[in-house]
Amino acid sequence: MKKWFVVVVILVIAAVFYWQRPQPVAVTTVNVTRASISEKVTNTRAGSVMACQRSKLSVPIGGQVVDIFVKEGDMVSQGQLLLSLFNQDIQALLTQAEASASAATLNRQSQCILADADQREANRQAKLKKSGLSTAEMVDMSESKARASEAACAASKAAEQVAQASIELQQASLSKTQLYAPFAGIIAEVNAEQGEFATPSPPGIPTLPLVDLIDNQCYYVSAPIDEVDASALTVGMPVAVHLDALRNQPLQGQVRRIAPYVYAMEKQARTVEVEVSIQPGDSPLLVGYSADVEIVTRQADNVLRVPTEAIFNQNQVFVLKDGQLQQREIQLGLSNWQFSEVKRGLNENEQVVITAGRSDLQAGMAAVSQ
Repeated sequence: MKKWFVVVVILVIAAVFYWQRPQPVAVTTVNVTRASISEKVTNTRAGSVMACQRSKLSVPIGGQVVDIFVKEGDMVSQGQLLLSLFNQDIQALLTQAEASASAATLNRQSQCILADADQREANRQAKLKKSGLSTAEMVDMSESKARASEAACAASKAAEQVAQASIELQQASLSKTQLYAPFAGIIAEVNAEQGEFATPSPPGIPTLPLVDLIDNQCYYVSAPIDEVDASALTVGMPVAVHLDALRNQPLQGQVRRIAPYVYAMEKQARTVEVEVSIQPGDSPLLVGYSADVEIVTRQADNVLRVPTEAIFNQNQVFVLKDGQLQQREIQLGLSNWQFSEVKRGLNENEQVVITAGRSDLQAGMAAVSQ
């Protein structure tokens, strides 16, 4: 009887302990795997897509807009005429200068022909004098006339050069009334109307350009990088560019320029401006798109890695083994916001616990992966 009583008591106590034992904590785990990992630098504020060439064009003189040959959205080629001011007066002066140049050319030809003839006559008189058929006076007169004709020829050449310079002067004045495309691209804005009076910007006072021209075949991203991270950057580093306008379509690029100074503005972090060359790809780009850059500073292949959110206290992780949590100290290598390299302390395929947002975990706790 006593035996049965003891057995019952033991069973009751065992049942109480079983039902009151701590329940396993549900945790999220991932396996330690081998893969590539890179250390990256990102921008502190949103960057912007820029055009490799962009010109806000205006004329250097004032005048009335007579002709506008393009509109917004037009594709233009280098050297194409975009806009013209009233210039009939300058064209008339140019025509006058060209006529004067033609007259000067004819006068030069006439004077130089006479100079050649007078020189031949002087040579003939000199030969006749040797034969006694001419006098010294006649020879002297013919030589003087030849020298005078040569001087007149030289003067007519100089006059021709002056006339040509006058043409160039009027052509330069005419060019100031005409706006040409300095490179091929797309017209972004036209801030002029036919008949309006266009004026150049006074010094220090910016005004709207008559034409805004953008090169739509070459783009780059300008983004601010924290001064602490800038020292790790070099020109040519690979970059992943993420655009809000083109979600899930990162573009590949390279660092093409690192500003040689730190940009400092009150109430803002000190940054270094970095330019990243990019390829447009299949999706069209627009100047002004916001962009984020991820610059790869270092990379390691075929290494053990764990999610960065599994690490706490800088170098600690929880490992789920045989239904219990084990706290491990690990040695870290490369790291980014997503993954961290593990050099020592973990083995491949071990289960580490995602500890982000968990403060209730302790070593030795019973746990189960969910």
